[in-house]
This record gives sequence, structure tokens and C-alpha cells, in this order.
Amino acid sequence: MPSDLLKIQEPTTETVPVEAPDLSGQDTPFLSDPKLLIQALLLLITALCISYFAADIVLPILLAFLLNLLFQPGMRLLAKLRFPRPLAALLLIIATFASIVGIATALAGPAASWAQKLPGGITRLEERLQFLNEPIRTLQNFLHQLDTAGQSAAIVGAGPTLSETLFKGTQHFAGGFFETFLILFFLLISGDTFLRRTVEIVPTFKNKRRVVELSQQVEENISAYLVTITLMNSAVGLATGFAMWACGLGDPILWGCVAFFLNYVQILGPFTGVVLFFFAGQLTIGNAWQACLPAAAYFLIHAIEGEAITPMLLARRFTLNPVLVIISLIFWFWMWGVLGAVLAVPMLAITKIICDGLKPLNPIGHFLEG
Repeated sequence: MPSDLLKIQEPTTETVPVEAPDLSGQDTPFLSDPKLLIQALLLLITALCISYFAADIVLPILLAFLLNLLFQPGMRLLAKLRFPRPLAALLLIIATFASIVGIATALAGPAASWAQKLPGGITRLEERLQFLNEPIRTLQNFLHQLDTAGQSAAIVGAGPTLSETLFKGTQHFAGGFFETFLILFFLLISGDTFLRRTVEIVPTFKNKRRVVELSQQVEENISAYLVTITLMNSAVGLATGFAMWACGLGDPILWGCVAFFLNYVQILGPFTGVVLFFFAGQLTIGNAWQACLPAAAYFLIHAIEGEAITPMLLARRFTLNPVLVIISLIFWFWMWGVLGAVLAVPMLAITKIICDGLKPLNPIGHFLEG
């Protein structure tokens, strides 16, 4: 086998569809074979059922694969600097873990401060938003009844206490966090092992080359997409933090991180951000009109990023149908909760990239396009 067959190239934003490797010896197109379509549909339903009931196992694996693609540019850079793959993977994971711990530590104080402001801020919100007095009063009554029911249940021992729930949630998060980074470490050090094994299985040289080309195209485009989205979300976070500081809201690190994470959830995330910054402004800023500035500034930042900069960087082939984005967000939120909503758009974009890279699946990719 030629030595350059498995050479990993630099990431590119070009998408050139290639033929799927013919492993069966049949030339029947995928979309015109009813039996194959039914089998694929049954396989998809089975995979979704497994993903739902085995979410504790599937989610860390899926997140590790996404982070593996996100870290590929860093791995290539460290490889050029002649770092061994285990050391390079360890450095990236340590840097990521240190960043998460540092951000969590920096956010603990501001988050606790805002939590203390919330009880006393309800009265101020009622004064400024008199037209919402009745809905707010209804919400307060509902929360009071819910709190009373929760206390009664705790007294009679009908359910777990709040501390037990928090402990179980923290334990579950820590376990998933450790599993994700453990899988990620071995994925990073494995390199192109899976690709090499696949090439060894494929019978003909022509199909071997197709497998390599397809794998490289898909990996490079997915990595480019994830890196671009993460960089743009970071820019949105920085701009939002500065804007909130300029508007007098304070705590720029807290609001920058909120904007960074909300931007991963397309459509619903920015909408939630506008509402959140509106209420935060009403709780903090004295003048009622000036209190609307944080929400307006965030909306302007998102409009510039979402309507101009990101589409220009990702090009049209990475744009997604907004209706399908909403359906994907609802479905994956139902399936996996908040983390599912965060992963919904990246998974939809990855599906489109894979379909764009395979000629038999190009119609599906075109259907997903915005």
C-alpha cells in the first residue's frame, strides 16, 4: 500500500462528494432500494431506543467523540512540535480541565450574589412590570404550593430530600465527566487507528482510497465546523461580557460565560438570553429604559454574529433549516435534557456534513440545508 494513502492532510473547508465504498459488489443506489431504506430506518429506531435507555453510557461516548474532533487542530499543532501523542493528549485534557475549574471558581461568587438578589427582586420587577402582576402572582402561588408539597413529602418520607437530590446529581455529573475525559484521552492517542483498520478490511484498492478520502473530508469539515462555532461563541461571550460591564450590569465574566453556552443552542438559546438579560437589567439598573440596554446589546451582538459573521465563515453548505433545528432541539431535549439541547445542533450539522460527503446521501444533505 502506498505510504501517502493514509497521510492526514490539513483541515479544509472544501466539500467534494465522493462515492460510497462498494463493499457488497452491488451497484443499487441507496435511496432507490426499499429494503435497504427499511433496514436503515429500523437501525435508526433501534439506535434511538438504545440512546434513550442507555443515556448514561451513550452521552459520555458521544461527547468524547465530538471533543476529539474539536481537539484535532490542537493535536496536529502539537504533533508538528514533535510532542508524543499521549503527552499531547494529556496536555490538552489538563488544559481543558484547568479551564473548566478556573471558570467555575470565577463564576461561583457572582452566581451566589445574583441568587441572593432574586428573592428581593420580585417586588421591584412587579413595580416596573405592572402589566405582568397577575402572571407573577400566579407563579408565586404555584411555587409556594410546590415548596409546601415538597416539605410535606420530606416530612412523611415520601421522596428524596433536596440535599439527597443535589448529591445524586453531583455524583452523576462527576461520573459522566470522568468517563468523557477517559474516553477522550484514548481517542486522542489512538490517532487514525480506526481508519487504518477499516482500510485493511476493505477488499479493493479503489475502495480503500475512497474510504480514506471520505474519512478525511468528513473529519476535516466537522473539525472546521466545531472549531469555528466555538471560536465565534467565545467572541460572543467576550463581546457580551464587555457590553454588560459597559451597561452597568456588572459581573462580565458571568454574563460572558452565559452568552457563550447559550450560543450553542441556536434560536432558543439567544431568545433565552434576551429574556435573561432583560430581567437582569430590571433587577440591577435604576432607570427603566436604561435597564433594557443589556437585552438590546445582547440582541445586537447576536444579530451581527448570527446573521453576518458566522454565515460568512461557514458558507452556505453549513447552514441548517431552522424548522429542522427547532425539531432537533425539542427532540434531543426530550431525549437527554439540557445536554441534549446543547448537542442537538452540532449533531444535525455533522449529519449534514456526512450526507454532503457521500453522493448517495446528497439529497438528505440538501434537505437539511437552510
